[in-house]
Parts: sequence; structure tokens; C-alpha cells
Amino acid sequence: MTLVIIEGIGKKDTIKKYLGSGYDVLATGGHFRDLPKSVLAVDVDNGYTPKYSIPRDKNETVKKIKDKAAKAKSVLIATDPDREGEAIGFHVAHILGLDPSLENRIAFNEITKKAVQEALQNPRTLDMDLFQAQQARRVLDRLVGYKLSPVVSKKIKKSKLSAGRVQSVTLKLVVLREREILAFVPEEYWDFFSHLEKDSVKFRATLHSGLDGKKIKLTNKDEVDAVVKAVDKAKYEVVNVKKSITKSNAPPPYTTSSMQQDALNKAGMSLKRCGMAAQALYEGVELGEHGKTALVTYIRTDSFRVSPEAQHEAKAWILEKYGADYAPETFNFYKSKKSAQDAHEAIRPTNIHLTPESVSKYLAPDQAKLYRLIYNRFLASQMTQATYDSVSVDIAAGGYGFRATGRVPIFLGWTVLYQQKEKSSDEEGEEKEEFVKLPNLEVGDTPEFLKLEFTQKFTKPPARYTEATLVKAMEEAGIGRPATYNPIIQNIANRYYTEKEGKSIKPTELGFAVVDLLDKYFKDIMNIEFTAGLEEKLDDIAYEGLDWVKVIDEFYQPFTKDIETAMAGEDNITIAQEVSDIECEKCGKLLVVRIGRFGKFYACPGFPACRNIKPYEKPLFNCPKCTTGAIYKKKSKKGRMFYGCGAYPNCDFVTWDEPTGKLCDKCKSPIVTDPKSKQVKCSSKECT
Repeated sequence: MTLVIIEGIGKKDTIKKYLGSGYDVLATGGHFRDLPKSVLAVDVDNGYTPKYSIPRDKNETVKKIKDKAAKAKSVLIATDPDREGEAIGFHVAHILGLDPSLENRIAFNEITKKAVQEALQNPRTLDMDLFQAQQARRVLDRLVGYKLSPVVSKKIKKSKLSAGRVQSVTLKLVVLREREILAFVPEEYWDFFSHLEKDSVKFRATLHSGLDGKKIKLTNKDEVDAVVKAVDKAKYEVVNVKKSITKSNAPPPYTTSSMQQDALNKAGMSLKRCGMAAQALYEGVELGEHGKTALVTYIRTDSFRVSPEAQHEAKAWILEKYGADYAPETFNFYKSKKSAQDAHEAIRPTNIHLTPESVSKYLAPDQAKLYRLIYNRFLASQMTQATYDSVSVDIAAGGYGFRATGRVPIFLGWTVLYQQKEKSSDEEGEEKEEFVKLPNLEVGDTPEFLKLEFTQKFTKPPARYTEATLVKAMEEAGIGRPATYNPIIQNIANRYYTEKEGKSIKPTELGFAVVDLLDKYFKDIMNIEFTAGLEEKLDDIAYEGLDWVKVIDEFYQPFTKDIETAMAGEDNITIAQEVSDIECEKCGKLLVVRIGRFGKFYACPGFPACRNIKPYEKPLFNCPKCTTGAIYKKKSKKGRMFYGCGAYPNCDFVTWDEPTGKLCDKCKSPIVTDPKSKQVKCSSKECT
């Protein structure tokens, strides 16, 4: 029996069915050997040697790996095809005492029979450069986090705070954007149009140029009135017509960040929901008679590369379903950015024949939405250009110039499957009409004037980041990598450095204070280009064999001097406590907002004389069990949301499902909603 060791338990059944008899599959459940949380665990005086340990909750996993490996004829390491996967594979080899020169590492970008079988036929040794790149990142992040966090905690009188190598510079992006917004001064401008008609076709022409022939921008009512007076009763005459055939290239297939952006913008999915849905699609879902099947390739990638086999399959499908006009003669290729880890393909469906329509009945709502996006985006990326009949018409009136533009599709090409919202070039970036058909206009024509339209507007500040646009900003700046975007954004939110306002992310007062403090003492850490440069060095460790110890040392030596300078400074910051309008029922003082291990809560400022506390969340409704307490939404130690009675420990009502506030007609137990399936049901397992 050959033991195959993978990472996630979710893909165990999918992989097992492709291995056949003679193989057993065991999952590590992610990292099982890591730096302990209680100490620095990096020997900075001896080559930055990490001191790994096995967390207590992973002892059983390690025992199971050792026991099964001892009985196996051989062991294959099939952890994920990235740096983290290579590191987990290294730790598997370490605890089993496997020779690092053994060709026992297999990797596959997709969980399909063909990919798994090919991996079995082509085992390799562990990639030590890839492992050392992960180890360097882990050591760097530990050194920064454990050395920097005490500085922030000492200087800002709030509570135990944290800072991080990528976390802090990501927070800086949010703070810089907020300061742009705060400093923004609106400027007045006016949109000005003439509504015209020719051959019974009405159209709108935009004021484009002034009396001097140069592009004009109206900034006040007096300027508007001057134009109105000049064009009043003036003849509108076409002075120039420019016709052209314009083309629109297909977009590349998804990377992690572009998938996350579309998931939010097109399907309203948060990073967390997108990540959960993507993981399920990659690991495999039950498809009736097909069994557990992986639907998409590896979901953590920044590469646009697509395998030749997938391109051939896509072309055959396009020819069959859409016709030859939609399939380009030569395949579409997309150039990945320089820093892309090209070991993985872009995100695509594993089987083009498993259409969104054919599998949607087996998928949860988020999974179905995301699979449709991935499927259509990939197929569109392999299609021909869309072409348009475009026209730009210049019209003169009263010495001013107006311009009307039109665009109608000649051939839909890739847009038959995937739509991208386009922005106009005006200051607000409003969406422009997708297609505008103008009448047939020639030089010398005099369209009939119908009416003027002019509207006062003011320039708007830059928009706050959403989760999706912050991911895009991180990617463009070169900070973080596909696997780290979501955890970093969630981390700064969990630390209360940022908060949500609708979909927008804004920094809290604490977030401003942390950035200002770090900016003062740690110029390199807070420099976006410096952080991006470190990411490139980590890539060079992985792919160019750069010495990881040297990279750490070049960073750490000046960093320690900055730490000393910061700790010696006297500029401590006190953030005003947030006072609520809720009176303490025990002593009458107004409760204040405090932050604990599990989030915000209300506390009496009279502590320790008065120890009254209340949940920060608003009560949802009365507890269905005790009827006197109220149900609150809470967060577990691992960050999972649950619902419990605020009268605990006097009342022990608790559930992972969302209570509706109603009771079951049969057994009087609470009626709840399953957060995944959205099924409304009785909370009692005994109730029918």
C-alpha cells in the first residue's frame, strides 16, 4: 500500500477515486509543524534558524501520519503546488525521516484523473528553493510581527496591538486613501449637451470646444450662460465625421485577484465567501452519478498561463457551440506580470463539458455563481475579438464645438459570454451607454435643434477601497501574494484598524495612529516599494536560488536599529475612549467600548469597582429558551460566527445556525436558518 499525503481533507475523496486500489490518502489539515506562538522561535544569532514545533492540537494528526507511513510500502507527498504546499511537504518528510533526495513529491494543478495519473508517473524531489522561500517569508513575518508589535503596544495606549510586514503597509494604503478623501476640495463643473435630431433619430451632442477651438470645461453658471447665449438660435452644422471599425480584445482568464474582484463586483461575494466557494470548487463537489468532482484548477495563482490541452478543448467547444467565427485561428496568449509565479495555470474549469447549467443543481448558491464566472471568463478568453462600428461627429454652433459619438456591434465575439463594464473618460468615471446608434451624418448636414441640457456637478473624492479594489491595489503595488491577500485584509479588520461602511473599508482612529507611529520610526517597513522589493527577493529565493539567510540578514540588521530608536522615543499616543449612550444598570455610569480577544464589548468605566459588561452587538430578539435574555451574534475563538443568549451562564442557548426568532409549531424549539444552504428548519435534531 502506498500512502499519499495531501493537505486539505476536502479533496481526499476526489483524489482517492483517481488513484484506485493500492493507495491510501491522508490529509495533514494544513500546517502541522510551525513556529510556536509563545516565543520568537528564530535564532537570530545562528543563521536565523527557525525553531519549529508541533502544536498540541496537531499531535493526533502527526501520530496518524507516522503510524500509517510505518505500515506503508512507500510514501508520496501530494501537498498543494505552491510554496506553502512545498513547506508542508518538507515537514512531512522531516517527521517521517525521509531522505530528501527521494523522488517522492508529486504535484498537480488540477484534481482530475489525467493530472493525478501524470503526477504519479512523474515524481520529483522536494524543491528546496521553494521551501526556503516559504521559510524566509515565515521567518521575516515572525521577526517583524514579534519585534514590531511590542513597539506599537507600548506607544499607543489602547491594548495589546499588532503590526506586520505586509499587514502594516496594506493598512497604510487604506489610510492614505482616507486622507486623500479628507483633504479633497470639490470643484464645480457643468455638463452641457445639445439634443438634436436628423431623419427622426434623436441624439445628444456634448459641448467639446470653446470659441478658441480648444477643449472646454465649464466651471460656473456665468460660463454656462455665455454658451447658452452664443448658441441660442444658432445653426448646428456637421463639420467633421470620423468613422472606424474598433476592436475589443478578450480578457485574460482569472488570476486569484481578478476572480476576487469579479466575485464582489458581479456577484456581491465577500473575499471570505469567494474563498470558501473557490476552495470547494477546487477540492471537489458531489455531482450525482459522477461522484465527487473537482470543477476548477488551483485557485491561488497570479499567472495567465493556460495549458495547450485546455486551449484545444476550449477551441473545440467554441467551434461546436458558437461556430468558426468565434474561435481565433491562433490561440490567445496573455503575458503575465514579471513577478507572477508561473508554476500554476490561470484559474479555469477542469472539464469544459461540465457547463454551469449542467452542474448548478449540485452546487451551493455561491459555488454556482463563482463557477459560472470562472467558466464564462475562461471560455471568453479563448474567443475572437468583438468588433464595433464606431463614429465620432463634430458639430459647430455659435462658435462652439459639440461632439457626438456612437458605437454599435458588428460582431459580438467574446462579449457573447462575458461582459466588462466600461468607464467613460469624464471625471466621475460614470458608466457610459453600451451602444449608441447615431443617424447617418455627413459633413454639411444641419441636424434640427431640440433643446439644451446643462447640469451643475461637483468633482468627487476618490472612492474608499472595497475588499476587491484593495486586493487590486495590493497586487498592483506588488505587496503580498495570491494566498495572502484575504488573510491580510481580514487581519487588519479583526484588529479594528479598519471597519466597514457598506462595502467600503475605512480606517479607524486606531488605524490612523498605528500608521502614523510606524511611518515615523520604520520608513522601510512602511515603504510600499521596499515591501514589494522584498517580495521580489522571496521570488528570487524560490526561482533563482538566492541565499535566504542573506535576504533576512540584510533586512534585519537595520530593522533592529529602528526598533531601538522607537523604543527610546517618548512620544506615546493615547486614543480617546469611545463612550456609548448606554447607562450601566449597576452604577449609572455610561458604558465605554473596549476591545478584547474576541472583539468589541461594552464595559463599565468604573472597573474594578464595577465589573459590568455587555455584548457590543445589538440584540437580535428575545431568547427562545429562557425568554428573558436576548440573542446576540458572537464570534468563536477561531473566528466562526455563532448565536448565543446574553444571559449566559444562566441560559446556555447557543447555535451555529441563525435563529429566526420564531418557535417550531411541533416542539417549540427555535426555528433557525442554515448559513450555507439557507434552509429554514427546526433546531431540534429529534424534531421531524
